[in-house]
Amino acid sequence: MLLSLLRKKSFFRGDYVLSSGAKSSYYVDCKLTTLDPEGAWLVGQVMHSLIQSEAAERGIRINAVGGLTMGADPIALAVAMYSFLEKDTPPLQTFIVRKTPKAHGQAKLIEGNFKPGDWVVVIDDVVTRGDSTLAAIKAVEDAGGKVAFVAVLVDRQEGGREKIEGLGHRVVAAFNREELIENCVELPKPATFVPA
Repeated sequence: MLLSLLRKKSFFRGDYVLSSGAKSSYYVDCKLTTLDPEGAWLVGQVMHSLIQSEAAERGIRINAVGGLTMGADPIALAVAMYSFLEKDTPPLQTFIVRKTPKAHGQAKLIEGNFKPGDWVVVIDDVVTRGDSTLAAIKAVEDAGGKVAFVAVLVDRQEGGREKIEGLGHRVVAAFNREELIENCVELPKPATFVPA
């Protein structure tokens, strides 16, 4: 069901420039799914199952999930809420890695329920080249956290996974590019507003 929803709401064909600067004939906007009520519910279930399975296989108890704002934010919260519903003891906590430290108050780079020594899963919605995921990993490690592994909703299969794993962090993905594109109908690009 989640894969069908991602195909319907989050996959677009056309000419796009990615955040890395690379050109692509398709675009995956996971936020259209992760910020949808049904999508969030399905994402919470699928990613929770993926994370718990990997944690059990590795014999690690995970304390929290989170990643670089904002792609990771709705996924991490959906997973934590589903963890609470499933009565995990204790439920998974959520954190957010800012792109830059807060300019006031405690000047935090990591917000939410994270503390040094925690075992965490770094989340991302889409991994392409892996740079945003690596930025989140660095922030967690610099703050004293331990990264158990990385969990992504969609792996675009463009080298990011290999880059992250080459630096010693296992990556598990709910879906990959091939699964997303397979049997996917031709979808139009999102409408662009042109001022009159």
